[in-house]
Amino acid sequence: MVTKMEITAQDFRAMVEIGEARLSENVDFVNSLNVFPVPDGDTGTNMGLTFTSGAERVANSDATTVGDLAQDLAKGLLMGARGNSGVILSQIFRGFSKAVEGKETLSGEDLSDAFTHGVETAYKAVMNPVEGTILTVARESAKRGVKKLEKSADINEVMGSVLRGSEKSLAKTPDLLPVLKEVGVVDSGGQGLVFIYQGFYEALTGQAAPTKAMISTKIDLSSIAHKEVHDYSEISTSDIKYGYCTEIMVKIGEGETVTDEFDYDTFRHYLNELGDSLLVVADDEIIKVHVHTERPGEVMNYGQRFGSLMKVKVDNMRMQHEEVINHDYSAKVKKAAARSKYGIVAVCAGEGIKDLFTSMGVTTVINGGQTMNPSTEDILAAVKEANAENVIILPNNKNILMAANQAAEVSEDCQVSVVPSKTIPQGLASLLSFDEAQTIEENQEAMTEQLLVVASGQITNAVRDTSIDGVDIKKDDYMGIIDGKILVSTADKKATTIETISQMINEDSEIVTLIFGEEATEEEAEEISEAIEEQFPEVEVEVHNGQQPVYAYLISVE
Repeated sequence: MVTKMEITAQDFRAMVEIGEARLSENVDFVNSLNVFPVPDGDTGTNMGLTFTSGAERVANSDATTVGDLAQDLAKGLLMGARGNSGVILSQIFRGFSKAVEGKETLSGEDLSDAFTHGVETAYKAVMNPVEGTILTVARESAKRGVKKLEKSADINEVMGSVLRGSEKSLAKTPDLLPVLKEVGVVDSGGQGLVFIYQGFYEALTGQAAPTKAMISTKIDLSSIAHKEVHDYSEISTSDIKYGYCTEIMVKIGEGETVTDEFDYDTFRHYLNELGDSLLVVADDEIIKVHVHTERPGEVMNYGQRFGSLMKVKVDNMRMQHEEVINHDYSAKVKKAAARSKYGIVAVCAGEGIKDLFTSMGVTTVINGGQTMNPSTEDILAAVKEANAENVIILPNNKNILMAANQAAEVSEDCQVSVVPSKTIPQGLASLLSFDEAQTIEENQEAMTEQLLVVASGQITNAVRDTSIDGVDIKKDDYMGIIDGKILVSTADKKATTIETISQMINEDSEIVTLIFGEEATEEEAEEISEAIEEQFPEVEVEVHNGQQPVYAYLISVE
């Protein structure tokens, strides 16, 4: 193996690209490692979407140093973070980026320090770190990198040690987390991180060439230099100097029109003379261009000198501007409206559940939940849409809580607090304690206390055979989950639901709320309601059509 003593910007781009490719190729495998046999194993999906968000930002960046590219990666990961695994991944590279800030290239020591700082940042972000997870894999792999430096500063050897350390740590996760050993899997988040590190190592050693052009199909306008934010209805159409938003994608060296050999600086300089808002992203195979110009035809003709046109898109911005002025007046009025004192953002899936939340005062609903974890950026957009001085977020899912907290941390539009609801019943119950006359701190405290008065149940089907906490589970069985623990499993949906509710009721219980989803019927729900009221005469049962996916029934007992 050839000795390598530094990581250049080009090396770092390749690391990110191939790391993203390795994770994306194995998303389904990472999902399959989910401990609970429920149809929502989405660790791989969350990590994949998170890292792709960072990789696209790097691909669209014109940065020329590793330090700047690492900042781009961290920013993309932060905004795209989904689920707990995605948030932790974003924190690892947030720490990594801070450690290499201002560096043009990285030495072996720089790389090792960056991984170490990444681990420290990720641990600080998690309230109660659990060993046997992605955190352990990140920590142990970073230690191996530090140890290798005692003998060699070769980049390839340091990264190789980090990779081997991650693989060995992953293999030991079942020994640290009993539920992993019980089910017979390694930690899914840790496995995702190993795939990323595998891509890093392959990129540095040349074992794998970039597998694709990591270019976003949609230009990330936030990466264009000198960007400004305007209220376009306040300017005249005649003020638009360059009227055509032009995008082309060129396959380098292909086609009969090729006359010139591609050189990035020459190519970019020529197009810069044709307009503004220029962005050129390229690798060995593809060039992608975004530019505002008066001569879109010339942009296309110039591109053909280097290869065939794979994609062409031209928008008349003057016409678009007129449409904004003529047809978007109502949006402008809404934007200009005075902000209310409070807004409440809730995450849920199912039109019926959405209606329940809005009827109880929620102002903005994010469509999401199991298998559809919203990103930090999605939550920030909902906070902004709430248009309030104070915004309370109800994540309603333990795997969305970290992204919600991250959104609250980085929000600059208003004061944001998170009520850590982990289930739909908890979120609904917390709203009973909301009081607009109180401060946001007082509301957060009262609503959080309300989470403790409700027991939450879920009915869903098993996606594989397994055994957890002494409960034998067969594929396609219906499972009763009470406050996150599987306690019932039978082949009969109705029987499972009745038994689950029975275990949730105690002598203080007064109200049972049964929310049926897409896989259940109102008739069946009413039959369950009658059976419970007959068995527990002192309890009142309310039935709602939630129309939610994944869970046949959501249950709350108060």
